[in-house]
Amino acid sequence: MAMQSSCLCGEVGWQVDAAPQSMWHCHCGRCRKQHGTGFTTFSMTPSQGFRLRGAEHVQSWASSPEFTRRFCARCGSAVVPDPQGGPFVFQPAGNFASDPGIKPALHIFAASKAPWYEIPDALPRFDDYPPGVSGPVLLDPPRPPQPTGVTRGSCNCGAVAFEYTGDPILARNCHCSRCQRGRSSAHAANLLVRAAQLRFTKGADRLRSYKIPDAKFFTQVFCDVCGSKAPRVDPSRDLAVVPLGSLDDDPGIRPKEHIFVGSKAPWFEIADALPQYAEQAP
Repeated sequence: MAMQSSCLCGEVGWQVDAAPQSMWHCHCGRCRKQHGTGFTTFSMTPSQGFRLRGAEHVQSWASSPEFTRRFCARCGSAVVPDPQGGPFVFQPAGNFASDPGIKPALHIFAASKAPWYEIPDALPRFDDYPPGVSGPVLLDPPRPPQPTGVTRGSCNCGAVAFEYTGDPILARNCHCSRCQRGRSSAHAANLLVRAAQLRFTKGADRLRSYKIPDAKFFTQVFCDVCGSKAPRVDPSRDLAVVPLGSLDDDPGIRPKEHIFVGSKAPWFEIADALPQYAEQAP
């Protein structure tokens, strides 16, 4: 069984000649920022026949001495870490081109979960690694108290920082195939504010964006150093789209709906009671 995956723009792709053996959701703060979501999902697959296409487009950033995160420098999608001869490859599930035939079995680093996200399913959850798995546990960097009326965010490496003032318009989860591949996750989780509410306080020159050529609006913005997802400002609609996972503060608001569930990842089950729409919300 050959499992194929690719980034959002298609410049980077990879294949493994084996089926995934396990899958899990990770709630650590570094994964949230990298993917811009409340959690991301990885699968562990034997590295048999691992092949990478488009290596010249892959950018790397070490989020810890033990772990290097890789992303497509053109579109910002997460890219599978190089197994470097190891027995397994750890694949971001949002990039799968087809159904992997397996579903997530547990949550890890649940103690670090986002304050705006409640885990809705009954899968086992662990504060860090599950029993029998060891590794370094990295705490999220300390943050100063949240200023009144201001919500802050940043990338993993600290090159980019932003804030918005006032209340957001809404927050929601998008399950379209573009969001799955762009965020390398089950779905995107975004909030919307007016364009004038948001400003970058650091690193606006480090932002890169990729717009799908045939999309009317879809654009992914990310830090060119670490690949973390960042807000995009759309003056034509007077909106700023903020990845919820990029926030350092609790926005107060919670996602209110799931959109484009007609394109939902086959390995992900929506377990909450929020309204679901096959495409855009009415």
